Amino acid sequence: MQGSRLYVFTALQIIAVGVLAWVLVTMNTAWNAQRYSGTVLVIIGAVFIIVARYQLGKSFSITPQAHELVTKGIYSKIRNPIYVFGSVLLAGLFLVLQRPSLWILLVIVVIAQTLRAKKEARVLEAAFGDAYRDYRRKTWF
Repeated sequence: MQGSRLYVFTALQIIAVGVLAWVLVTMNTAWNAQRYSGTVLVIIGAVFIIVARYQLGKSFSITPQAHELVTKGIYSKIRNPIYVFGSVLLAGLFLVLQRPSLWILLVIVVIAQTLRAKKEARVLEAAFGDAYRDYRRKTWF
């Protein structure tokens, strides 16, 4: 994703995080251990998604594409930090909302992200070959 589309998408993500933060803080429910821990997970997830998006830079895309093999920063430890911390954020949100049925959605999201990560891995391996295989051996998910 490049140009103005990248900036619009990034702006929408920033707005979404702001709205989510506002909703979490202003919810009319009691602050209990579940809500506190969920809020912490949402914050951790959001912060690391922002860091990962920043480090990914213009290599970010909605569909699997091989612009550049990003291996620095958080990507030096985790191949798909946006997926990992997106799941952390959702788990936190579901804790805050205190609706057990939402955990099924988290399972579905994790399965979908795993399938998407595998598709992205095939694209990156085809484009970067041994460099990607070496990177994959040194990182998690």
